Amino acid sequence: MIKEQLASLDGVTLNLGSGTGLILSIVLALVMFGIALGIKLETLKKVFTEPKSIITGILLQWVGLPLITFLLIICLNRWLTPMVALGMLLVASCPGGNISNFMSSFAKGNTELSVSMTAVATVAAPVVTPFNFWLWGNLYLKYASLYGTMTIPQLVIPFWHIFTTVFIILGIPIVLGMLCAHYFPKFSESIKKPFSIFSIVVFLAMVLGMFIPNWQLFIKYIAVIFVLVLIHNACAFGTGWTGATLMKLPRIDRRSITIEVGIQNSGLGLTMLLNPAIFKPELWSNPETGIMYGGMLFVTAWWGIWHIISGLTLASIFRTQKNPAI
Repeated sequence: MIKEQLASLDGVTLNLGSGTGLILSIVLALVMFGIALGIKLETLKKVFTEPKSIITGILLQWVGLPLITFLLIICLNRWLTPMVALGMLLVASCPGGNISNFMSSFAKGNTELSVSMTAVATVAAPVVTPFNFWLWGNLYLKYASLYGTMTIPQLVIPFWHIFTTVFIILGIPIVLGMLCAHYFPKFSESIKKPFSIFSIVVFLAMVLGMFIPNWQLFIKYIAVIFVLVLIHNACAFGTGWTGATLMKLPRIDRRSITIEVGIQNSGLGLTMLLNPAIFKPELWSNPETGIMYGGMLFVTAWWGIWHIISGLTLASIFRTQKNPAI
């Protein structure tokens, strides 16, 4: 029953405007520029002077989360479709989300560690994101073709196109933002907070704007997608918490790493999905071949909303604990 629902979801065509992908790319670039205004070279230097927590967090995000996602997909393979599974891997391959620093501060975590993780993960995203999606995506497709219950189409995951897109959307705005912060510190400090708030609000409005025209489809499929994203997101938080705890990191560091690993930049995933140079319609959205990626879009879009709800809930729990275990 679940697999049939997800299979029908793959073939759903979302009602999106022709310029949605371009607008989303521009908005995401603005968000990244706003984040970069708060990234200082001194912050990045701490990666080398105080390495244990930042290395643990980065490894959990770059290696731990994709690995746990892959294992989760293997466990749920009998219920998942290839496109939904690839959507989960795409989210896990993205860098940390743009509101994780606020959540870490609200949770009384190590804000400097959170900012450092966001900075390193985002700067490295042009390489790490396409590599992880290419690596784990191809491993999954090979596994599913051998042990799955349905025929898996031959799909080519476009490493180079993803690298180029991520570099343009993340790399260039981050470099410009850091240069602005370095050479014009007073100006950058004055616009950092309002610019970040404005860009994030616009981004959230864009995501909601994509849902509103597709509300009936959302209501039809929300139950199964909600549960799937809930489990995946819980595993992401669990990966951060477990790894940081095993490394015996301070409590405030564990809080920040937990939030960083559980909050993913799914907006980047949406931007890539809507880029025809990466996910070519003739290959990834072709009824004649039976390959449709509606499941990827739904999983990625719902992640963008759900991780805000779950992240704020977890941060509130951390904040109110008198003698917290983590």
